[in-house]
Amino acid sequence: MRRAYIFFNGELLGSKKFYLDLLRRDWGDIYCADGGANLLEQLEILPSEIWGDLDSVSEEVLQKYKKVGVQIKRFPKEKNFTDGELVLQYVAQKNYDKIIIIGGLGGRKDHELTNLNLIFKFKNLSFITEQEEIFGIEKDKVILFQRGKTISFVPFSEKVESLTLKGVKYPLDKYTLHRGDSICMSNIIIEDRCKISFHKGRLLGIVIR
Repeated sequence: MRRAYIFFNGELLGSKKFYLDLLRRDWGDIYCADGGANLLEQLEILPSEIWGDLDSVSEEVLQKYKKVGVQIKRFPKEKNFTDGELVLQYVAQKNYDKIIIIGGLGGRKDHELTNLNLIFKFKNLSFITEQEEIFGIEKDKVILFQRGKTISFVPFSEKVESLTLKGVKYPLDKYTLHRGDSICMSNIIIEDRCKISFHKGRLLGIVIR
C-alpha cells in the first residue's frame, strides 16, 4: 500500500514514540504544509517537500531543511486555499492508496474544523493522533481486526439514509441518521470484520485507539 503522510501546522497530540513507531512501521512519503515542518523537526525526520507561504515554519528549521536538499515550495500569503489544502491538491494527484494527516487537529478551532471537512473533498484521507483515527466513509467501508475498539459515527449532512452497521455491539439496519443525532456515539467493534454502509449522505467515522 502506497502511503503519504502530510504534517499540518496543528499539534502532534501524542507522544513522539507513537508517531516514530507509526512512520517506521508503515513507511510512506512525507510532506509538510508550512508549520508542519516544525512538528517533523521535533521528531527529527526529514520531509520530501514543504509547501506553503512559510509564515509559520521557523527560519532555523527552514534553513536546516534547505541545506539537506528538502524541496521548498513557496506561495503567496494571499491565496484561495489553506497551506494544507494546497499540498493536498498536489499529493492527491499521485494516486496514493492512503493519505494520512498528522498535526491536523488541535490549535485553532476554525483550522481544525476546516481540516476535517477536507475528508469529504479528497479520497482516502484520514487524520491520526495517538488517541484516534478519523476518516470519511463513501457509501460503504470495512474495518478489519479492530475488535474491542470504540467507534463513533458523526453525520456531516442533513441526514445519512439507510445506514447499516454490522460487527458492532449496537448494530443498525437501514436507519436514517439525522444531523445532531447521538445514537452512533461510542459503539464497540465486536468482530474482526466491521461493515458500514449507507445509501446517501456524508458520514465521518472515528476509531478510538
